[in-house]
Amino acid sequence: MMRDTAAAFSSIVDSYLDLRWNMDPVAATAAGVTEHDHRLGAHGDEEVRQYLAALKSLTNAFEEVEPDGLQDEIDRTAVLDDARYTIHRFEREQPHVRNPTFWASHVLEGLYQLLMLQDRSWDHRARMAAARIRAIPAYFERGKATLRDCPRVFVETCLQVIARGGALIEEVARELTPEDDEAFSQACEDATKALDDFGKHLRDELIDGANDDFAIGEQAFNFRLHYQHALRNTAPELWRYGLALVEEVEAELARVADEIEPGKQWKDVADRLRVEHPSSDELVDAYAGQMERARRFVEERGLVSVPEGPLQVIATPSFLRPLIPFAAYHPPGPFSPDRTGWFYVTPPDAGASPELEERILRDHCIYDLASTALHEGYPGHHLQFLTAHRQDRMVRKVVDTPLTVEGWALYCEQMMAEEGFYSGPEELLFQQVALLWRALRIVVDVGLHTRGMGFEEAIQLMMDRVQVDRSHAEAEVRRYCAEPAYQLCYAVGWRELRSLREAFRAARGAAYSLRSFHDTVLGYGGLPVSLMRWGMGLDE
Repeated sequence: MMRDTAAAFSSIVDSYLDLRWNMDPVAATAAGVTEHDHRLGAHGDEEVRQYLAALKSLTNAFEEVEPDGLQDEIDRTAVLDDARYTIHRFEREQPHVRNPTFWASHVLEGLYQLLMLQDRSWDHRARMAAARIRAIPAYFERGKATLRDCPRVFVETCLQVIARGGALIEEVARELTPEDDEAFSQACEDATKALDDFGKHLRDELIDGANDDFAIGEQAFNFRLHYQHALRNTAPELWRYGLALVEEVEAELARVADEIEPGKQWKDVADRLRVEHPSSDELVDAYAGQMERARRFVEERGLVSVPEGPLQVIATPSFLRPLIPFAAYHPPGPFSPDRTGWFYVTPPDAGASPELEERILRDHCIYDLASTALHEGYPGHHLQFLTAHRQDRMVRKVVDTPLTVEGWALYCEQMMAEEGFYSGPEELLFQQVALLWRALRIVVDVGLHTRGMGFEEAIQLMMDRVQVDRSHAEAEVRRYCAEPAYQLCYAVGWRELRSLREAFRAARGAAYSLRSFHDTVLGYGGLPVSLMRWGMGLDE
């Protein structure tokens, strides 16, 4: 862009981010923006209406700026699509009205961020946590006044979250009590009571009148596909792709299983292999070792540029274990000076029965660790976020789609197989099990929201086809109901990136290298793959 145009565009982007942080101060905290650490959001009907009016005004301003070059036009398109998706989400889907977890998770995430982030002083985090604790009762009162016509699955899920959330407030009281704040203990008690009262409101006022109308419908689903992910596909096309991919992966699973144990079904082979797992005491070190193994492989093969930024693998703190029953990755914020990423692993509780301990550890089979480690660490999420955050273009630091973020991590699982990372057919088997899980996510995601698939039907499908227990399948499906067009992003993003790689290879000819492709892709941050294709001159 020319100087005046570039300055105008930059100013509008700054306004866009200011508006985002004001609407969602918890997201600002996670991003490394400290000015809003003391606040919770304002999400009542009138506040959301004002927010959307301001957002619509900004979209008009973006449209009036004339970009001077292709890369600037790509960034403008990304921001406009992000804004239009956000407007549609709050006007059409109304999570603040229909999903009580919208309110509960905002509170708990706001406390979690201040507990765990290491890029702010203890004094700052304590004072900000105290302010957020004191804001909780009024925030939940606003939530009670706003929620209506809630789907039953959303209410039930929120009650589960609330039952586990009190431990987070207790941890804040233990770890972040500000000096000379004698009323803080009472404020924590008031916050805990407000959380409990919110749950009571759900049970007494909302659950009986709850409905089964969680599906957003095909039109809204396609809107998300187009504006959130910049996909040309529609829901019916993705439904057919998901079904075909499930069959394709199941055939590959049968082939790999036959290589390990001729004549055995893949589910039987996987079940037998799951008995080989680290002990509870070895679990964290086992994951750390696989993370390091993946990082060394990437660097030695020169598969992609590796930015600076440590990845710490730790046991999930006790107060977070109800919220992280398996494992989770937490990236650094794009504006945080601390570039450390955290991978939490949840071992069985010390008092667990031998039977429960064994059941939990079977999900950490030694042959399953490699694909998980590279997905979350190198060259997956950690490397991708570090690279996105160091981009000069502001839009590419902060705007992304799960189609690219989750698609990249799943792409890495397959790419590392092609490069010879996995140590044998056993690891390849579990890599394919993970791919089957992601393929089935397309079917369930599209089915729940556009084809009348029921909650119980989706759970049974997951149990039958991916060999997961009831509790795991139910937790998965609850998330799919609340996050339409997200779960398909893993396998569809994987497909899009593989297609982009082939087009890039053909265009580069003899100059092609895998590293050049990966570095080019990551230079777009988490922008949609179709915008990357446009920027690379590989338009379909």
